[in-house]
Amino acid sequence: MFAPAVIRALRKNKTLRYGVPMLLLIVGGSFGLREFSQIRYDAVKSKLDPEFEKRLRANKITLESEYEKIKDSTFDEWKNIRGPRPWEDPDLLQGRNPESLKTKRT
Repeated sequence: MFAPAVIRALRKNKTLRYGVPMLLLIVGGSFGLREFSQIRYDAVKSKLDPEFEKRLRANKITLESEYEKIKDSTFDEWKNIRGPRPWEDPDLLQGRNPESLKTKRT
């Protein structure tokens, strides 16, 4: 007699029905996020392969060296071409004739 009344009262209690699962989600989520964020810190602490570190140090690419490579290039002759959308034919959109492409392939 006592048990059905208690169960009925607990089902009507909004704190137990909504509050307790919400608190469990918040507390459990904080523990889960701690585990995922720990992966990031562990990855930073891990050491790279010594040979790979040597290659990285030897292959110094600076902004000045890249500028020297493209300094003499002319960028006045470029043409802006929009890429095709999934439903469009890429050959027709970019001004190429599909018939001429077929003759080159055969």
